[in-house]
Amino acid sequence: MTKEEIKQKVSSAIDFHKDELIAIGNDIFAHPELGYKEFRTSEIVQTVFKKLGLSFEAGLAVTGVKARLSGRNSLANVCVMGELDSVLCPGHPQADPLTGAAHSCGHNAQVAMLLGVAFGLAGSGVMAELDGDLSLVAVPAEEYVEIEYRNKLRNEGKIKFLGGKQEMIVVGALDGVDMAMMIHLGIVREGKKVTLGGSNNGFIGKFIKYTGKEAHAGGAPHDGINALNAAMLGLFGIHAQRETFRDQDTIRVHPIITKGGNLVNVIPCDVRAETYVRGKTMEAVMDASKKVDRALKAGAMAVGAEVEIKTLPGYLPRTSDQAMDALMKANLSRFLKDDEIKVSDEHSTGSTDMGDISAIMPAIHPHIGGAEGIGHSENYQIVDPELAYITGAKAMALTVVDLLYDGAAKALEIKKNFKPLYTKESYLKMWEELLNG
Repeated sequence: MTKEEIKQKVSSAIDFHKDELIAIGNDIFAHPELGYKEFRTSEIVQTVFKKLGLSFEAGLAVTGVKARLSGRNSLANVCVMGELDSVLCPGHPQADPLTGAAHSCGHNAQVAMLLGVAFGLAGSGVMAELDGDLSLVAVPAEEYVEIEYRNKLRNEGKIKFLGGKQEMIVVGALDGVDMAMMIHLGIVREGKKVTLGGSNNGFIGKFIKYTGKEAHAGGAPHDGINALNAAMLGLFGIHAQRETFRDQDTIRVHPIITKGGNLVNVIPCDVRAETYVRGKTMEAVMDASKKVDRALKAGAMAVGAEVEIKTLPGYLPRTSDQAMDALMKANLSRFLKDDEIKVSDEHSTGSTDMGDISAIMPAIHPHIGGAEGIGHSENYQIVDPELAYITGAKAMALTVVDLLYDGAAKALEIKKNFKPLYTKESYLKMWEELLNG
């Protein structure tokens, strides 16, 4: 079978399941779940894998799922990923009324695309024509939120990392994988429908606890130590550092107070905050981290409070493999006009745990349209489900064909030319040394 015949068969298989995939994407949008809590969404993935007769592992990194499709030869292993989790956005029309979770970042589309790839490559039977294997991985907890909750899971030994892809590295779900891809739903502007390439900030996370002394807020405030005042001074200290952050380092620090006290007539003695410290390089991140810690400690010192700062592994800066991007662009061009596809070298100050993957293996993370509004906000909605769910699935499935066809020549070439920053072992050691050194 020629490569073009294989691609036609794959596209037809995805089209055959188009209505089902759109229904799945919309259903997940209506039932959002936060990271490491995506049990319903995980079950949806497992149900489709069972329908296709795929063997799979579930419960990886709490809620993750992995299926592996074997080719006629196992010369390379390509991984397609989709993220299971949502964000917190209580004002969103489709937010969960109990948790406030909402899919205002479009991860529901990623799951639909992942399952579309499964239908295209497993449902069509074309893996017998390819010379490598495909790993389909549904990943939990990309959104780095609820830091206190996840740190509790970490302390209980249930996870080691707060991010799902990192945790999948730890548990061995990506052992033997040679390269990875996913497509993120996004608000693509300037008349474009897809953007490829570019890079992202890395970051570390911080959980901060200020401890003061309770007293009657009206009758005897002089007997207390106000932990909220300490926290506010610490946050203002961070603001005072901002002019020292170099523009080229793209530093972003954005703390929130998650607990401001217990009762309005009691001097706050237990105040908690969370923040990221982001930057273009990890060197810049760690430099800014020292300044942030200094400011937080100064707030405590000013009022006589105590502060505990827990610095946690965040995500590494993301890079994009140009050879994989080129294959993806060519396949997107089958469904979109050339001027609707943008290949960019722009840097985004947002972050993703795909950065950690890209430090170990070739990886790409394009953004596709199909949504409108502002990401992570209450007006984010899917407006073009075919673009959001189907086009991306086809492009990824056809890119897998390109990589694994004819002795998996393209995959082997990309693997040979890639210079990883870390092995799995040195990656884990790096985080340990970075945070404890």
